[in-house]
Amino acid sequence: MFKKLLSLLFILTITVLQAQDRKIPVDSIITSSHQVTIKGKKVSYNTNTGTLPVWDKKGNIIATLFHTYYYRTDVDKNTERPLVISFNGGPGSASVWMHLAYTGPKILNIDDEGYPVQPYGVKDNPNSILDVADIVYVNPVNTGYSRMVADKEGKMPERKNFFGINADIKYLAEWITTFVTRNNRWKSPKYIIGESYGGTRVAGLSLALQNKEWMYLNGVIMVSPADYKVIRVGGPVSSALNLPYYAAAAWHQKALDSDLQQKDLLEVLPEVENYTINTLIPALAKGGSISNTEKEAVATKMAKYSGLSKESILDHNLDVPTSFYWKELLRDEGYTVGRLDSRYLGIDKMAAGDSPDYNAELTSWLHSFTPAINYYLQEELKFKTDIPYQMFGDVHPWDNERDNTRDNLRQAMAQNPYLNVLYQAGYYDGACTYFNTKYSMWQMDPSGRMKDRIQFKGYRSGHMMYLRNEDLKTSNDDIRNFILSTSNQGKPAKY
Repeated sequence: MFKKLLSLLFILTITVLQAQDRKIPVDSIITSSHQVTIKGKKVSYNTNTGTLPVWDKKGNIIATLFHTYYYRTDVDKNTERPLVISFNGGPGSASVWMHLAYTGPKILNIDDEGYPVQPYGVKDNPNSILDVADIVYVNPVNTGYSRMVADKEGKMPERKNFFGINADIKYLAEWITTFVTRNNRWKSPKYIIGESYGGTRVAGLSLALQNKEWMYLNGVIMVSPADYKVIRVGGPVSSALNLPYYAAAAWHQKALDSDLQQKDLLEVLPEVENYTINTLIPALAKGGSISNTEKEAVATKMAKYSGLSKESILDHNLDVPTSFYWKELLRDEGYTVGRLDSRYLGIDKMAAGDSPDYNAELTSWLHSFTPAINYYLQEELKFKTDIPYQMFGDVHPWDNERDNTRDNLRQAMAQNPYLNVLYQAGYYDGACTYFNTKYSMWQMDPSGRMKDRIQFKGYRSGHMMYLRNEDLKTSNDDIRNFILSTSNQGKPAKY
């Protein structure tokens, strides 16, 4: 017995001595070579996976950002190819969603509508934009494998350096400059793409890169962008802008009256949009002063377009919260609908209540994304670490003050005749609705002087429209065409 105890103690001692502190290297790259077929043609590329530091004003490392960089190796003048810098949102979300499901050379093993399929993993993406542009996927601090770095005394930097609208923009602009310099990409036409909160991020980065880093972009791509000038403000406009989304979700769930249901979605939505702008916003602006006759008429029309009952709309004084909609639309059938994608269904504990128990779409997505990104980075790209990959990281409290990002984008466009903007949105997204995106786009350039450099594309899916195979192809083609048409080879930057 004594010998067994000594043996066990010896094993435990050796284990402790061999253990390493669980830290991410602050400056490291693993390179691997690959090939993929895109649009029927072979594309050879390298992948650089690793970390790159963030420095403070004194030159001290305060964080390290994990990133994955894909670049073609079978073309001439590689360093002059377009470069796309990709961010997801949250704030606090890793750069995993667009990386493994949208623009990159690998996508999730999911079905054609975007639902999880086992065994989990990845497969080639025949629609990737890697044929026309190199791509780097960036994980902000505390997302993915990105982390703050302690100083020599073991003290962590102040969180305010990273976790806020303007702090986020500042350090990421500086990091982008480091990346571009290290990888010799100054001659490349440059594009930044951001999804959800990433839309806020890249709108702000467009001006910060110009005015602080002297880096001028060719394009900004806004994927299901969150405009908090509308979302957080509330009021008649914010509320009314939800109606076209309600119509789209109800159409998909076959909850509209037959005269609308028999029409195609894109025949229904313009009618609802017109009603929203010209009738619903003015009606909601009247508040309690609206006449009973007008209130009844508006409730009747909203019921027709939303799939809800007239009574439930009147109970909310015409101001129907999105959370109630997700609970109410299919309540009689025993289902809730998803927030980020209302094609997805959930089952609550009780039919009663004003909001769903959980987000049906997000739980579905985490099914397939989490195992895939962990497998892919460690096994296929050979980046080995014991640090957990943070799908959603701790970035709170987040400073939302001084959000001028919408106007920053307008100012960047005004200063840079090369700069074009592409908005992409899914009709069934109930968090960052497609009509909210249109409204934000209109307000970004109220003069209309730059509208020839702004595009909107809509898709028959939700927040991550690219999960649906048909939209994956179309949305990548839209980005591909956007890049090819805005590279401005040999054209002077002038008005």
